[in-house]
Amino acid sequence: MTDTITLIATAKFGLENVVREELAGLGYGRLRVFDGGVELDAALADIPRLNLWLRSADRVLLKVAEFEARTFDELFEQTKALPWEEWIGVDGRFPIIAKSVQSLLRSARSCQSIVKKAVVERLKAHYHTDWFPETGAEYVIQVSVRYDVVTLTLDTSGAGLHKRGYRAAAVEAPLKETFAAGLVLLSQWQPGELLIDPMCGSGTILIEAAL
Repeated sequence: MTDTITLIATAKFGLENVVREELAGLGYGRLRVFDGGVELDAALADIPRLNLWLRSADRVLLKVAEFEARTFDELFEQTKALPWEEWIGVDGRFPIIAKSVQSLLRSARSCQSIVKKAVVERLKAHYHTDWFPETGAEYVIQVSVRYDVVTLTLDTSGAGLHKRGYRAAAVEAPLKETFAAGLVLLSQWQPGELLIDPMCGSGTILIEAAL
């Protein structure tokens, strides 16, 4: 395992630069903005830090690898070659979430199945076992196939960063807390200035501004 890792802070479309400004404010440099997120070089200790302090990002993903794949054999072999044992224990649970856009590997369900099989084969060889109970900690593997480029990530945020903990009960059509925080930051509102939300619903924007 290397000292430097690559993290991705995901964001709603249109809020990528807000997340970039947040990361810059936390002292991170060499930020790479793309549709739906911001990529950065970091250390392992930055994983809990970003999950704790980012307000407008939806999730923090650990980028495991990125490679081109146009066949399922290529997807399988390149996924199997990765050191999954560095992240997933023998009892770890590792569900797969996949999506595919404008790629020869069109079937997200097939990509999901191939990646699962490849990770299992890698862990079988490392742990010398044919059975994984998957009763331990959860490691959600996300598979993104975009224009024949596969990006494999591990989700470090669990239920998601919008789960602040202050909302005791849900309301109909709630505004996500991360999105509300992004709107506040995008507005460049400053503490001490008047803030009015005449259609406040459950008050998410006002609560996020007060935090």
